[in-house]
Amino acid sequence: MSDAADKISGSERAAIFMMSLGEQKAAEVLKHMDPKEVQKIGTVMAKLNNVSKEKVESVLNYFVETASNQSAIGVDSDEYIRNMLTSALGEEKAGGVIDRILLGKNAKGLDSLKWMNPGAVASVVKNEHPQIIAIVLSHLESDHAAEVLLRLPEQARTDVLMRIAKLDAVPPVALMELNQVLEKQFAGNTSVQSSRVGGTKTAAGILNFIDGTTEAAITEAIAEHDAELAHEIQGQMFVFDNLLDVDDRGMQTILREVQSEQLIIALKGADSTIQEKIFSNMSSRAAEMMREDLEAKGPVRVKDVEEAQKEILNIAKRLADSGQISLGGKGDDEYV
Repeated sequence: MSDAADKISGSERAAIFMMSLGEQKAAEVLKHMDPKEVQKIGTVMAKLNNVSKEKVESVLNYFVETASNQSAIGVDSDEYIRNMLTSALGEEKAGGVIDRILLGKNAKGLDSLKWMNPGAVASVVKNEHPQIIAIVLSHLESDHAAEVLLRLPEQARTDVLMRIAKLDAVPPVALMELNQVLEKQFAGNTSVQSSRVGGTKTAAGILNFIDGTTEAAITEAIAEHDAELAHEIQGQMFVFDNLLDVDDRGMQTILREVQSEQLIIALKGADSTIQEKIFSNMSSRAAEMMREDLEAKGPVRVKDVEEAQKEILNIAKRLADSGQISLGGKGDDEYV
């Protein structure tokens, strides 16, 4: 059971879980509670603010573990969990959670790193050859890999990212050898079949999750070694200004997923063109209120602006990956 979830009160766990379900699903659950329970959870929900991704995942894991332990004898707990989460969260939202829970519990070797926190992964690979680190990071999700990269020595980051960008087909034997080394550390045993990793798109995906200052430094360092490679990586990146290339319907879909406060902070660092693009895809009243809130907002740290913009870009990329919108800018070569 998650230690992090254990430290959260039962009411807060319930509130976070209900918020993650969405309004319609949460309403269906609340119908089965008595008024006192609804009032108690509703009060906590009203106080929730800026709940971290890690906290939400911890609560969801806690819920699934509890449900699994209470499943009736003879019930396939994996199938039960899969059906339950898909029904509650929808296929798209549940997919990542299901993978982390059902696949992660048995992960060993190279795959086990996917379920470790970034600091732990960095500790495991920091003394390895840069090529090994590049292969490992190429197997991680981009945001996870970015966190690991930031924990590596500064002088190693550029070398590792360049190697990631140049990776293509890694011989299965090499992957199996790497997997065996990791298995010894974790006393596991598994086989590796996948051999195609890395590339400029993977490198660009990792850079998309790194703060602007570090991203610029790494990109500049790569350009000094290989200007053409740097240009290819930049061509695969998706930045905030690329939202101008999203059609109006796609922009409206994105905005439905973005919190108002998050959008205000992101727009503090955006030029007037992108601001108008966003305002034009709101109702007149909503756009007017957003303009007023933007003017009333005090100074915001550049770091906070970058984080808010990257969070919105992550939403856009998730919607594009699921086929709900089409990104027209850099980093999106899958649509015509």
